[in-house]
Amino acid sequence: MALYFIATVYYYGMIAVSVYFFIMAVVNILEMRKKTVPPGLKTGPLVSVLIPCRDEEENIERCLASLLDQSYETYEILVIDDNSTDNTLSIINRMAKKNQRLRVYRGKPLPPDWYGKPFALQQLSAYARGDIILCTDADTVHAPTSVSWAVTNLETNRCDFISGYVGQILKSLGERITVPVMFFLTGFIIPTFLNSLVKSGYFSAAVGQYIVIKKEVFTNIGGFTAFKKKTSEDVYMARHVKQQGYKTEFLDITGQVQCRMYRGYYSGLEGIGKNIYDFLGKKPAILIGIALLIFLFFALPFPLLIWGILFNSPFLSHLIAVHLLFTLTWLVLFIGRSIPWYNCLLWPAMYFNLLFMVLWSFYRTVSHKGFFWKGRVVN
Repeated sequence: MALYFIATVYYYGMIAVSVYFFIMAVVNILEMRKKTVPPGLKTGPLVSVLIPCRDEEENIERCLASLLDQSYETYEILVIDDNSTDNTLSIINRMAKKNQRLRVYRGKPLPPDWYGKPFALQQLSAYARGDIILCTDADTVHAPTSVSWAVTNLETNRCDFISGYVGQILKSLGERITVPVMFFLTGFIIPTFLNSLVKSGYFSAAVGQYIVIKKEVFTNIGGFTAFKKKTSEDVYMARHVKQQGYKTEFLDITGQVQCRMYRGYYSGLEGIGKNIYDFLGKKPAILIGIALLIFLFFALPFPLLIWGILFNSPFLSHLIAVHLLFTLTWLVLFIGRSIPWYNCLLWPAMYFNLLFMVLWSFYRTVSHKGFFWKGRVVN
């Protein structure tokens, strides 16, 4: 009898969680779209577009070509080659000779108390002449209105910092079950409208593929120095900006920027895995608690459904309801992110993969094996 009571509480708890996820997915997408305005400005404050590059010969030409073809008139592009071992620098130099808007810099050797990307951006910021800084990645491709979008939304929302979800290109199965991990918190767990209502920085979010910040604010917070050895420096930057009393927004950028973050499963595991434990503050108790919740309320429902069908569980209807709600939640998310809808059917694999990534991130960090990224080991 006691076991039946525990099972009843658990299954109703799963339904409550899945209902909450679905509601939050809808609310968060509507919130982002309500605040996101279409690009309209053709000129205005000078924008400094900062791009850190390390071994990006496959991507950088496409990225720069898109950024050199913008409808917004007053902007500059600053690129730093972070000691690449391939042809990245020669490609950038070739393009810079043909366009005076593009300036190229060589990165200094990486100090031991910094990670590569924040150090590269910190160096670039010293050369930025603009009133607005737009940080983006070398593997992004921008619509002709991308820079205009940044200025328009910064001014319309009267904020100091903007980031959001860019359009993600997913090709392999490994990418389809790995990259969507980044949607969890701001997708359906944390109500994004609390960012405007609560002063705590923990309700701020960012994606490093596209960050817009006023130069004055960037200078006042000390640039990247407060999170110079963070693999998830984008999230820590959003939190820090908010904690310093500035206004941040998390908006829908899918129509302005496209990006294929990773090539296959392992690169996604390495790229996202290096951020997970760091994002949790490298606190074992928090990670263990998160892993347990993921197992109970994300991963376990699917094998329980199989068990329920095979053995005619009295809670089969509860499990079916949970699975329908999870599928609808991911359907809403993927439609909102302009990702093909059928990827929503992969959510059981995503959840099991998330559990594995959390544990793997913990193991690689505490074992000091670290993560091999861009030819460097980060831990």
